[in-house]
Amino acid sequence: MCLLDEIIEWDAQHVRCRSGTHRAADHPLRAHGRLGIAAGIEYAAQAMAAHGALASGGSAARPEAGFLAGLRSVRMHVLRLDGVAADLYCDALLVAGDGATALYEFALWAAAEPLLSGRATVMFNISIRQQP
Repeated sequence: MCLLDEIIEWDAQHVRCRSGTHRAADHPLRAHGRLGIAAGIEYAAQAMAAHGALASGGSAARPEAGFLAGLRSVRMHVLRLDGVAADLYCDALLVAGDGATALYEFALWAAAEPLLSGRATVMFNISIRQQP
């Protein structure tokens, strides 16, 4: 499931993405015909994953998988995403990382209105392959 339509800009510490998928009637995270604001966390997680892939530059040390290990200071400014007419924008800022974990600040917004923000800890499953 890819929810992001476009990576607008990125550098070693930051990524900004755009999406209009929240308006889709067949959105995979809709429940009972509604797309709650908590689904915005998945948009942020995908932005973080995209940033990690871009920032690693295809490095051999790049983790094969990562998972969202924790959320803090999450602020939800609206109840639902499906009623937002404008495209969504997501910023993710890498605050700290050591190859095994990363701490990001994230914000989801539309038409200059904040929708969701917080901090996320991502843990990586780094495969260690032994040479035969």
